Amino acid sequence: MGLFRQKAEAAAPLDGADAVFADLDGVVYAGAGAIPHAVESLNLARERVPVGYITNNASRSDASVAAHLSELGLTVVPNDVVTSPQAAMHLLGEQVDPGALVLVIGGEGIVVELEKRGYRITRSADDAPDAVVQGFTPEIGWKELAEASFALNANGGPGSETPGIPWIATNTDWTIPVARGIAPGNGTLVSAVHTAVGRLPLVAGKPETPIFDEAKRRFGAERPLMVGDRLDTDILGANRAGMTSVLVLTGIDLAKQVLAADAASRPDFIIGDLRELHLPYPATEEVRGAIRVGSARVRVDGRRVVIESAGERRLDLLRAACAAIWRSGTSIHVLDVPTTLYR
Repeated sequence: MGLFRQKAEAAAPLDGADAVFADLDGVVYAGAGAIPHAVESLNLARERVPVGYITNNASRSDASVAAHLSELGLTVVPNDVVTSPQAAMHLLGEQVDPGALVLVIGGEGIVVELEKRGYRITRSADDAPDAVVQGFTPEIGWKELAEASFALNANGGPGSETPGIPWIATNTDWTIPVARGIAPGNGTLVSAVHTAVGRLPLVAGKPETPIFDEAKRRFGAERPLMVGDRLDTDILGANRAGMTSVLVLTGIDLAKQVLAADAASRPDFIIGDLRELHLPYPATEEVRGAIRVGSARVRVDGRRVVIESAGERRLDLLRAACAAIWRSGTSIHVLDVPTTLYR
């Protein structure tokens, strides 16, 4: 992992990557506006390697996402955007024949991708669909979830000799950020259908690997760098897909969450904003039982996390604390952690 690299010459996170994949909300923008330094940093990265934008949002098409990013100042075309409906199409193609009838529980993002590939679309279980594809749109209500349940229960499923028609979810994010705060995401809607049908869908989006596989195929990338703001989707998914992962502290997960990250969700790099993709990343060294990053030093002494030196940069202190806690093998929930590390 990047946090534990020890090199005589410090390398930037971007060095050695053959593509950059970036999450959107919390990485590129927050609300209506771009996050400071994100646009210029990603445009600069694009001068070196391809830059793709990976989103679990199933309500918008790649063209509409690209138009939004262009308005923010990014150099981007629709093919640079990898959506969870696009990854869902790859899964769908493995389950049904070309031209199959698909029940859509969702919006534009799913419909556009199905039409591109020649699938037929229905909104009613009475049409005997060959598969169900479910993704988030704010207009989904009980009637739409009921149609999915009717279709999935109509032919087979749990307790039957047949498995039932394929059910593919674009993603299972429990929450979605909106202008007024945090709202229920597609995962809550998928869970409602799951309760009614007694089985789980195939999932295309983060943290599952199909969306990352789609991005690697499209960009021909073998050593991509995935940049995200959420440990449970961006970082966990990148790690599962064998990608180098970068957590940027401009979105959902901040110091408290990364200090407590489990082994599967730990990033290779922790950065404050996207300018640091291009800057040398400090080495992590073990010095007399403590972890040193820059001039910050932290050690774990039994159940206590001890700051030996806060150093000159708060981010280096966080990096050192993460490395020390993670290396200790002790759950953060039983450690005495100085509150200064959370700020």
